[in-house]
Amino acid sequence: MIYQISKTNPTLNGTIRLDGSKSISNRLLIIKALCAEPFEILNLSTSKDTVTLQKLLNQKSPEIYDAGAAGTTFRFMTAYLALQNGTQIMTGSARMLQRPIGRLVDALRHLGCDIEYMGADGYPPLKIKTPKIRESSKLNIDSGISSQYISALLMIAPTLPQGLELTLEGKIVSLPYIQMTLALMQDFGVTHQWRNNTIIVPPQAYRAPAPTYTVEADWSAASYYYTLAAFADKVDLKLNGLFENSLQGDAVVARIGESFGIETRFEGNDSVHLTKSGHGVTDLFEYDFIKCPDIAQTIAVLSAGKGVQTLFTGLETLFIKETDRVGALMTELAKTNVWLNKLPKKFSQKKQKDFYLLEGKAEFNTIPTFDTYEDHRMAMAFAPLGLLHPIQIADPEVVVKSYPRFWDDFKTLGFEIAPIEVVV
Repeated sequence: MIYQISKTNPTLNGTIRLDGSKSISNRLLIIKALCAEPFEILNLSTSKDTVTLQKLLNQKSPEIYDAGAAGTTFRFMTAYLALQNGTQIMTGSARMLQRPIGRLVDALRHLGCDIEYMGADGYPPLKIKTPKIRESSKLNIDSGISSQYISALLMIAPTLPQGLELTLEGKIVSLPYIQMTLALMQDFGVTHQWRNNTIIVPPQAYRAPAPTYTVEADWSAASYYYTLAAFADKVDLKLNGLFENSLQGDAVVARIGESFGIETRFEGNDSVHLTKSGHGVTDLFEYDFIKCPDIAQTIAVLSAGKGVQTLFTGLETLFIKETDRVGALMTELAKTNVWLNKLPKKFSQKKQKDFYLLEGKAEFNTIPTFDTYEDHRMAMAFAPLGLLHPIQIADPEVVVKSYPRFWDDFKTLGFEIAPIEVVV
C-alpha cells in the first residue's frame, strides 16, 4: 500500500489531541507490574509498542513472549522476565533478531540471571530461566549504546535483594530517557542517588502515589506538527496533552522550533499553541541530537523543506533502531535533491564527534515515493512534505508502532490522503 499525501491550502489551523507518550507509558507498565499496589494509567499510549508490552505483561500462559518489532518492549521485558521463576523465551520480528542485546544480557547475567542465546551470541531470541540473584549489587555498563538497557536495569533495581549500584561507563546517550525513568520511579516512592557516573538504587518497594496516573502526550509526535508549522504560510494550531515541565527529552523541539520561525505558547495545564514568529535561521543550523535522537529525522526533513543547511551530531544510536536511520535519510532525501553526508574525520578530531551535513532545498520534479524501511519515524518525518508538493509514502501503516491516528489527524488539518494499491 502507498498513500499519496497533499494539501493545497498552505494555511495550518486546528486542534490535535496527541496520544500519550510511548516512552512514559512503557515505563509505567513495567513499574505497575512491579508495584504491589494497584493503580490505573490514564491516557496510556495506543501505540503498537505499548499495546504489545501490555499484552505480554498480561499474558496468561508464560512460555513464549513475542515483542515483534518493539525494541523498548523487548529490552524492558527481558529485564523483567529475568527475575521471574520458570523458563520463558523472548523473541521478536526478523529485524529484532538483528538488533544487539548482548550488553543487557551480560549485565543481567552478572546479577545472577540465567539467560541463554538461542541463535547468534549477542542477539535474540533468548531463553530466560529462574534466576539465582547474587549478593553483589554492583554493576558496570557501557552507556554509549542504548539508554533503554540502563532504564531496564534501573526499573528492576529496587526489587533486587541489595538494590543496585550501576556505574555508567563512557559517553551517555539519550540522557533524558534515563532521567525520565528515575523521575517516574521517584513518583512511585523509589529513591536514588547519582554520584558522579554511578546511580545507586537501594532495595525498596514501589508505592502508587494515587489511584490514577496520567501520561502526558508524546513530544516526539508533536515534532511532526512543528515541521508542518515551519512549512505553512500561516499557523494557528493547538496541540493538546503536552506538559510544559515535561519528562521527555524530545520536548526540546519547542526550542528548536524557534530557530525555524515557530512560536510555542503554553496554555492551561496541557496545551501548546503554535504560531509563526516571522523569525528564523536562513543559512546554517547546528544541533547535537545525542539527548533527543528520535527527532533527528524530523529536523532533517524540516531543514530540507526550508532549504536550511544543517549540521548534525549525536546520531550514534540511529544505526541500531528499526533501520539504519542515517542511511535511510541519505537515500530518501536524495529523491528531492537534498544531500546528507558524513564529514571527514578531520572535522571531528577536536570535539570527538561525527558530523553530518545536510545541504540543499527539497525539489519536486515528479511525485516522489518515500520508502519507510519498516520504520514509523521515516513515514511520519517525511509526511509533512505533502504540504509543499504531493508526495507518496510507502507502507504507511507502519505508523501504528507509535502513532496509530497519525493519518487521521493529518486529515483533520485538511490533508488529502489517497490510498494507492501497489500491483505486484
